Amino acid sequence: MPRSSLQHVLRIVLGVAMFLAGIGHLTFQRMEFQAQVPNWVPFDKDLVVVLSGVVEVLFGAVLLLLKRFRPQVGILLAVFFVAIFPGNVAQYLNGTDAFGLNSDTARLVRLFFQPVLVVWALWCTGGWTHLQRR
Repeated sequence: MPRSSLQHVLRIVLGVAMFLAGIGHLTFQRMEFQAQVPNWVPFDKDLVVVLSGVVEVLFGAVLLLLKRFRPQVGILLAVFFVAIFPGNVAQYLNGTDAFGLNSDTARLVRLFFQPVLVVWALWCTGGWTHLQRR
């Protein structure tokens, strides 16, 4: 399935961003990511951060290295972005400062970026086209 140069570049950018975010989950940003785990999640916050970090590293690596399953990976990544959205909502509702989001306005604006990530993942991987063909 042919993709444009822009899709290719944005897939690489997304892959690198996911890989680095995953590394952040596992290392130097662990505490900030824990601040985003909603209190109603029935698991240890550090465990949630570590597991999501591993998933993000894997998403990043697959986006960068594996061509065969890119549309499916794009769909799974879009689902992942939807699944982690409650953490962003919780950060806004609880007024939790993390990642430089230290005002209600900044936390609210971030909520509107999540759908952009969903569309980005679907578009740059060919996931959108894959779903339309099914």
